[in-house]
Amino acid sequence: MELPSRFRFVALCLLLLSGQVLQTLCYRVGINYGQIANNLPSPTQVVGLLQSISISKVKLYDADSRVLSSFANSNIEFIIAIGNENIVNMTDSSKAQAWIRQNVQPYLPQTKITCITVGNEVFSSKDTTLMSNLLPAMQSVYEALVTLGLDKQVNVSTAHSTAILGTSYPPSTGSFAEDLAQYIQPLLNFHSQIKSPFLINAYPFFAYKANPNSISLEYVLFEPNSGVTDTNTNLHYDNMLYAQIDSVYSAMKAMGHTDIDVRISETGWPSKGDSDEPGASIENAATYNGNLLKRIAMNQGTPLKPSVPIDVYVFALFNEDMKPAIPYISDVIIIIFQADATFIDMLYIEKAIDKDLQLETYLCFYLQVAYGFGILLIVIAIW
Repeated sequence: MELPSRFRFVALCLLLLSGQVLQTLCYRVGINYGQIANNLPSPTQVVGLLQSISISKVKLYDADSRVLSSFANSNIEFIIAIGNENIVNMTDSSKAQAWIRQNVQPYLPQTKITCITVGNEVFSSKDTTLMSNLLPAMQSVYEALVTLGLDKQVNVSTAHSTAILGTSYPPSTGSFAEDLAQYIQPLLNFHSQIKSPFLINAYPFFAYKANPNSISLEYVLFEPNSGVTDTNTNLHYDNMLYAQIDSVYSAMKAMGHTDIDVRISETGWPSKGDSDEPGASIENAATYNGNLLKRIAMNQGTPLKPSVPIDVYVFALFNEDMKPAIPYISDVIIIIFQADATFIDMLYIEKAIDKDLQLETYLCFYLQVAYGFGILLIVIAIW
């Protein structure tokens, strides 16, 4: 998601936990790995970092050859991306096949590429050329995978903003915006055909920001609250993210599909915003990420899909200091839980990381301590 540059987002960087909870988190939590920066650890160092904390899923915003080569034999799954600027080219089957030959085929099976996202939030761009070409591009990429015999290993999807919903409350009335129906209906048919997930970039903060007088802060932060009941289904919701997910499920059902999984390709919370952005704070950002992880560790599904545990990619692994108007990492939050996910403490360390200090080296000490005590250590970087 293209977030306003004035936002300083809390990034979930590291997880460490012993036993079954670790296995659940590692299976359900992925990390977005952006690289618009000049001060990041090398891909080889990142491999060691993620392996040391048992992260098993990574989502890229490109198909960086250095990263894909470095992660060979790491057993870490990758979602790689074709950017919006390349969508029109991908409608040409020969160009799509050439892209797969260059960016996917050389790395399999040593690097576990499992999905290709074609474009990002295209239906929120208002670019009708891109919108019209998205599905043909996805189809062309998938056909290239089939031709090369890779379709059983690699799937195809695209990520959407929740802005594609015309109605989202109550969740049972979820529907896609009317002007997008002509694009989304055939897209859903394609997802159903190839059995690929529907990806959503979900940020409950924006819903809260738009209506803070009507939406409880506790509700969007997964904190104890009275919640809301969908009177059409009698399903009770105690948090916004689950309601957003079920709204997407309802919107797909309205178009005839109950056979497509919804996965969260991005989520997060701002640690600082403008005066008209209530709720943007370090404390709330830490609360959102920490509570989200506790829910995932519980193997929860949404009220509408209780047997389907939520699948999330957190934004993001590193600060990207070359993004406009976003300063380098300066502060760190460490949230500590017991192995049963019981909260122990939260530490805030101001100006703990200099832009020239590699994150892996700095956090090594905390990881070793946490491992020795068998606790969950969540390190959250602020920028």
